[in-house]
Amino acid sequence: MNHTTALHPAAHAAPPVPSERVVRVRYADLAAFAAALLAGRGMPADRAEAAARALCHGDLAGPRSHGLANLARLYLPLLDEGRADPAAEPEVLADRGATVLWDARRALGLWAAGAAMDLAADRAERYGIGLVSVRGGTHLGCAGHHALRAADRGMVGLVASNCGAQRIARPPGGAVAMLGTNPLAVAAPAGPHPPFLLDMSTTAAPTGRIRQAAREGRALPEGLLCDDRGAPVTDPAAFDAGRAQLMWLGGEAGRYKGFGLGLMVEVLAALVSGSGLGPHPDALSGDGRPSGRDDDIGFFVAAIAPGALRGGAEDDAARLFGALLDCPPADPAEPVRYPGWHEHRSIRERMRDGVPIDPELHAELTALAADAGVAPPRPMGEDR
Repeated sequence: MNHTTALHPAAHAAPPVPSERVVRVRYADLAAFAAALLAGRGMPADRAEAAARALCHGDLAGPRSHGLANLARLYLPLLDEGRADPAAEPEVLADRGATVLWDARRALGLWAAGAAMDLAADRAERYGIGLVSVRGGTHLGCAGHHALRAADRGMVGLVASNCGAQRIARPPGGAVAMLGTNPLAVAAPAGPHPPFLLDMSTTAAPTGRIRQAAREGRALPEGLLCDDRGAPVTDPAAFDAGRAQLMWLGGEAGRYKGFGLGLMVEVLAALVSGSGLGPHPDALSGDGRPSGRDDDIGFFVAAIAPGALRGGAEDDAARLFGALLDCPPADPAEPVRYPGWHEHRSIRERMRDGVPIDPELHAELTALAADAGVAPPRPMGEDR
């Protein structure tokens, strides 16, 4: 399951596309193109549009491995193979007011996770907190996009997702894969400043970053992959070849922290909802390589409304994040920033100047458009 980390773009995202190789496309055109393809697979128009916005968040915010690069590799195959139901109606299994249990019934996670957050925020307006626990989910894309839906309403948003029965990472000292990348995202308003957004996998990197590096022929930095002896591996192709495994967040010395966070997500997203489990007796016969499929994914989607509990939270948020931005930097060329600041700037710039797409991906999207009989996303300057 692919997910991003949102500490600093240089720390997690694929390197920027070189300017001489970039194709810039208007965000609205990219979103309309993706929505048309999803609607062509049977999604209602409003859901296709919401799913397209969730997908394109990766291209806007910076982690290119989580945007349109996954359209043909992940989301269209989910629909074409019947693993996701484009017209599924989530079923309410339990409703306790502030808490709701949903069966997503294989609805596309790009839409369903956002709908769950909207419901959680509605309940938070009434109760101060809202929780929607989801089973039967499919891949939700960037968890941070869905958490931001709560921040846009003045609330704290929290999204956690397991990977269903897909096992990608081994527990420390283990010989078989037992857990997914198990992402976690938290978003919060920051007063007049860019919203706080922490969006991270609990492994040292999401699989999307590894595979994008392999497609582009780039070596990885040490600390993301290792071999069976624990030695660092920098060849990204070694992961899918079975010659390397994902490391946990925190590196060798702090691996129990990343592993513990991954287990925490499994508890919140899967154990609470009753979705597919990564750690399961079925996993014990594995050979050490990734196994299982990311079906029956569990989501933990929560919104907290500080304003429903007390006054002054908005002013406190402004002071909190403003103080961080005012922190004297050790290097004047590197001012202090917090998770979400860089992504917010990227989104503003790309909404204004166009979204950079590498030529190979643009050619891939153009071919998809031709096959589907829809308008391709044209480069800026050729779109009018």
